[in-house]
Amino acid sequence: MSVHESWSLVCRLFSGGTPVMRAALSAAELRACETLGAAIKPTVVSRAYALCPYCQLRNGQIFSADEEGQVCLCPECGRIPITANDRGAVMLDEHWLRSRLRMALDIESRDGVTEIVDGVWRLGDARREPVLLARSLLRLWAEPAIFDRIRVAGAGIRVIAPHSPATRGAPFPSGIEWCPLEERFMFYGGRISLIGGSSGLNAEEPSPRDPSAPVYGPFSADFHWVTLPDWEHGPIRCTEGQAAIFQALWSFRGVPVDGDRVMRRAGLSSGKPNDLFKVKARYKGDPEYEGPLFAYRALVKSNRREGTYAMSCANATPSSLCQTT
Repeated sequence: MSVHESWSLVCRLFSGGTPVMRAALSAAELRACETLGAAIKPTVVSRAYALCPYCQLRNGQIFSADEEGQVCLCPECGRIPITANDRGAVMLDEHWLRSRLRMALDIESRDGVTEIVDGVWRLGDARREPVLLARSLLRLWAEPAIFDRIRVAGAGIRVIAPHSPATRGAPFPSGIEWCPLEERFMFYGGRISLIGGSSGLNAEEPSPRDPSAPVYGPFSADFHWVTLPDWEHGPIRCTEGQAAIFQALWSFRGVPVDGDRVMRRAGLSSGKPNDLFKVKARYKGDPEYEGPLFAYRALVKSNRREGTYAMSCANATPSSLCQTT
């Protein structure tokens, strides 16, 4: 099963917005459901009707027959025995998709997701630009006033939406960038990643250099990823602020320093280091949000009485990351 097929199924389910019968899925799509794990939720479309398991063309009413169990009364095929799998359906966990897209765009966790209208969500701000996720471009074409509701002076707008059969060239005027869901994002290693316009990568060919690979102890080269053996969900992705905190603490070579000094080194103006790792109640249990907090608790030692913070694993830090304030 290729990551391309898995991502194609995600895009298809999101674009449709409704459950799809398991019987209507191809063998490759059924395998993709297993690969995607929690992103795909089992459901039942109807308790009264089912797609005929024999012809898979017509819906038939479900009846119970003592000698046959449940049967589907297909208008073409007649009485066809059915099983629970024949009635099963799958749907996309759209909360999973929205949270992973936010992580892919480094949207700060304190920015919540807002539903603007049916099928259109504001994911937050990426580099001060509002980001919209839309199930269809048609809704945005029909209601251009949606952009006025989220527009920020001096900033563009980024729209994430699947391809539309009516799309020709750039669908929006200057200042509004369309990121086709199928082309600008990829699913790999359990995560969704943004593909750069000049990267030349596709879902079948991930970057030969893994950006999450540990370089400084458990941290990646840019401190946006943390790899810990006790975390079962793979490399932990951090926001810009969280990465800045880790890099600042690493630069002190494990020496305890007060919180204000850490925040100055990180280039952040207020709060304490641990404030950036708090998880809101609605994101409790989500590995994408719990991961950075797990890493902070595992790596950072704080002394509340003295107000100091230290990272013992940074004792052997390279001199290029050590500065004096």
